[in-house]
Amino acid sequence: MRWAAQTLDADEGALPGLDRAGLVRSVQTPEFDGITFHEVLCKSALNKTPEASRLPFHYTINTFRGCSHACRYCFARPTHEYLDLDAGHDFDTQLVVKTNVAAVLRRELARKSWKREHVALGTNTDPYQRAEGRYRLMPGIIRALAESGTPFSILTKGTLLRRDLPLLTLASQQVDVRVAVSLAIGDHDLQQQLEPGTPTPKARLDLIRAVTDAGLPCHVMVAPVIPYLTDSVVHLDSLLDRIAQAGATGVTVIPMHLRGSTRGWFLSWLATEHPALMRRYRRLYGRGAYLPPEYTRWLDARVRPLIEQYGLAAREAAHRAAHENPPDREPEPVGALTLF
Repeated sequence: MRWAAQTLDADEGALPGLDRAGLVRSVQTPEFDGITFHEVLCKSALNKTPEASRLPFHYTINTFRGCSHACRYCFARPTHEYLDLDAGHDFDTQLVVKTNVAAVLRRELARKSWKREHVALGTNTDPYQRAEGRYRLMPGIIRALAESGTPFSILTKGTLLRRDLPLLTLASQQVDVRVAVSLAIGDHDLQQQLEPGTPTPKARLDLIRAVTDAGLPCHVMVAPVIPYLTDSVVHLDSLLDRIAQAGATGVTVIPMHLRGSTRGWFLSWLATEHPALMRRYRRLYGRGAYLPPEYTRWLDARVRPLIEQYGLAAREAAHRAAHENPPDREPEPVGALTLF
């Protein structure tokens, strides 16, 4: 999966402004108060990741641009500026929807040149944000990937993924399917401040359990860890304990980076809510978007014993061994997924 070196995807047909993105119409509905959907016809569904990104996959799919999760720290915010929209409020409320993405993907996967490489979803904005309930893009994407024999992974904070668990389970019989849930803030009040559009921590813990109960492994991204707010032993201990109890098959912990316009959007919130931390943040992020190596080593030393304590490292190792050495079985045919 992605995540150790997050990157921004600037897919074809998105520069500059919505007209160049293939805008068909803009829609507002009572169920999504304050949000405008800009429905576009995309030219390409598969995005090639830059060679310099050092990611463990080469292709991604983004069904949306912008995200109603409204996470203050979201590293994808600067991508909205490619559309002549701002990386703050517009990113949270002006959502671009690629309504034809499943059909375009199916055509791309049918090309003789397609090598069935791993495809990642959720690398930019969340494919299971609330808008997916309106547009239902993911079932078509899952079917297209599975029927073409293409392995894929999904990273989400959205509990709407529950809807597609039967389809994902069926797809996993044909291709390698990996699911990961992002959960970095265990404190409900802080989560509501920093991620106001996301499901609660409890709801995501329940989602982890639902994924594993469906027979799929579920990795958890404890990302980002936010200095002086979520990096205490008390917070990390409680969060990792709850993640382990929910049945997670492994965790990855990544500290927050503040790149581009995300930096100003996050720090404006910090200056209002936690002004006493501003001096510390200037020191931590004074050299750029990333935390100094000393902090990363300090966080690793704090987290590693907790991961061991709650058995998450052992689960990850067991899952990796099972994945690399699967039991002998007859290969599943690649055919149509008829569910839904």
